[in-house]
Amino acid sequence: MAKPPSPKPPKHLHSSDLRGVAQLATQATAGVTRIAEGVHQSVWSSLGVPGGKAPGQTRGITGLVYKSVHGVTRLLGKGVDTLLARLQPALDAAQTAPAGSPQRAAVLAALNGVMGDHLLESHNPLATPMTLHYQGETLNWQAVPPMPHATGKVLLLIHGLCMNDLQWHTQQNGQVVDHGETLAATLGYTPVYLRYNTGLHTSQNGHDLSNQLEQLLTHWPTPIKEITVLAHSMGGLLIRSAFYYARQDGLRWPGRLKNIVFLGTPHHGAPLERAGNWVDVVLASTPYSAPLAKLGQLRSAGITDLRYGFVLDRDWQGHDRFQRKPDARQPLPLPAGVACYAVAATTAARRSTLADRLIGDGLVPLRSALGQHDEQQRNLVFAKTSQWIAYRTSHLGLLSSPEVTQKIVQWLTPASAPGQGSN
Repeated sequence: MAKPPSPKPPKHLHSSDLRGVAQLATQATAGVTRIAEGVHQSVWSSLGVPGGKAPGQTRGITGLVYKSVHGVTRLLGKGVDTLLARLQPALDAAQTAPAGSPQRAAVLAALNGVMGDHLLESHNPLATPMTLHYQGETLNWQAVPPMPHATGKVLLLIHGLCMNDLQWHTQQNGQVVDHGETLAATLGYTPVYLRYNTGLHTSQNGHDLSNQLEQLLTHWPTPIKEITVLAHSMGGLLIRSAFYYARQDGLRWPGRLKNIVFLGTPHHGAPLERAGNWVDVVLASTPYSAPLAKLGQLRSAGITDLRYGFVLDRDWQGHDRFQRKPDARQPLPLPAGVACYAVAATTAARRSTLADRLIGDGLVPLRSALGQHDEQQRNLVFAKTSQWIAYRTSHLGLLSSPEVTQKIVQWLTPASAPGQGSN
């Protein structure tokens, strides 16, 4: 008997990826040319030579050369994009819509985290749309797949910056660690995983997630009695944003939200982004290095939102996100009526002023992950029993720690005392 053909392995590269990479290459060439011309003109200006019509432009033969490079780059990029756009339907048909590999998903997640806002604005096919996933399949509300094992207890897992939903499944010392699967097995939750473009403003994703959860409530095959959220890093800011806008819009799903567990969420920002902002300021301080400041401004809106932990539109709208300024966020408390828990990590063996403020988990300071702030109005109130610190643990280590899994199970087991978010 002939052996049935094995399913095709997931592809590392799709036809649409070629088009997206070609667009990025064209834009990168144009960007480097602009930077080079800016540096060139800065030198000329110091010698008293006037520049072109716009700041950073050269004139004369030099200006003509740069103009020619820009023109050729645009023509070549447009030609390649047109060709790939015509070939893409045929290539997709030949591939019969293959599943993406975990390696491809990881690369796309990192790329979207760094420049996802640019990918979306330029209509690049590499931009990641926000989707909900159940048992490895994207949920399409126009054609809901069979879900015979779905329960009324939904566990929504939200990943962090530059990551994706597949990275909740990890290993430590050869042992599989999957917080979602453990909660499903021990407490009867049905895990649903969010995948999203982490390079967008948190509040942009907040609006989108709010609407997605309303659709989930409408189309879920059995009445949803409870929604519990497990959020890592930026994901914690995202759910706070989504809850706020859902309340503003009068949506129904916040009434089902029972618990939020925050894992290493930078509620009050991360110092690495603030350091990146300092790089912008330093580079822009001299005429010779000012054109190079554009390199620091390649980082996405999602990353710059992490400077102070922006969650609302008004936190960033109308402001230059690369201009250094003090924290002017609108204070936003934890969601009222929801049991909120905070897991913070530190690579240190014990607490100290240095460990709390400077070391943290390598990315997020301990106080930021616990919601603590020197200004009382910004301080997030977690009950003492709803806070836990994972020592000798890194930011990403929160995803592969069996001790973290045990703590989450302990909190969410019905006999546990809830820690209410408060106004």
